[in-house]
Amino acid sequence: MSTSVARKEPRAVSVQVGKDLLEVTLADGRVISVPLEWFPALRDAGQKQRKNWRLIGDGIGIHWPELDEDISIEGLLA
Repeated sequence: MSTSVARKEPRAVSVQVGKDLLEVTLADGRVISVPLEWFPALRDAGQKQRKNWRLIGDGIGIHWPELDEDISIEGLLA
């Protein structure tokens, strides 16, 4: 007999977009840092546009409305 384990999706609680890095803090305390080079829309955006983000789906993703850019937390972890 097999059993399944409920898997909790990683969720973001805060986001920082610096000059060269996207840094996301997860609910479980992990911090993910990735280069902005991975996301040309963020890399090429102005600081005001980079700061205008919101969490979507209770933290399973990040959306930048001015840039029409969405990034999933699972995608960052993959």
